[in-house]
Amino acid sequence: MDTPVRAIPRSLFAFSIFYGGMVCIAGVLGNKQVALGPLSALGPLVGLGPLAVEAGIFAFLLLVVVSSAIAELHGGDTATRLVRIGFAPLIVSILLSVVVLSVPAAADMDPARRDAFTLMMGGTPRIWLGGIVAYGISQTLNVTIFAALKGREGSGLLWLRAGIASVLSQIVDTLLFVTIAFAGVFPIGELLLGQMIAKVLLSAILVPPLIYLFVGLGRRLDRG
Repeated sequence: MDTPVRAIPRSLFAFSIFYGGMVCIAGVLGNKQVALGPLSALGPLVGLGPLAVEAGIFAFLLLVVVSSAIAELHGGDTATRLVRIGFAPLIVSILLSVVVLSVPAAADMDPARRDAFTLMMGGTPRIWLGGIVAYGISQTLNVTIFAALKGREGSGLLWLRAGIASVLSQIVDTLLFVTIAFAGVFPIGELLLGQMIAKVLLSAILVPPLIYLFVGLGRRLDRG
């Protein structure tokens, strides 16, 4: 007798693929620091320079939104499993980067492109370790907080639940990554404060509308 095949909801299938892509690209985007326009002016008000943030935050915020949307649609346990599976593309992408960087470049490769690639893709064990630890703990925390608030508040206040979970998880992400990657290398106090302010502001602005977009898209996919 054939074993019945369990159908995977369309939204879970689509969001899982998207999630894996964002896990891989976040580290690459993080090589660029971006100014935050009008938000940059808030830095001097708290004794810091203009606020800037690594561009990888946009991919990480999408990870937060997707995991929260899956928790809303399919439950916290499913979202937590997705976070754990996300370690696979994250670690494999780091290992592939190490392998590719160790292989000699072709003799006819443009030296400028070669050096730029090495600069962009290179990293230290502390930075890689910080990224892995920060990803696992902050994303798990996001799902845990979001699911706990849903259990308390029910299906309402989606924007608030997603916003609170994102803000708290991004604070933890910043503390873990900056401390693991840079503590002892240079003073990290101002970097921590500036990054936390920037990430909290971005979470508060971007996550509430994005969570409605992804949950709505997921429900539409599942109905189809």
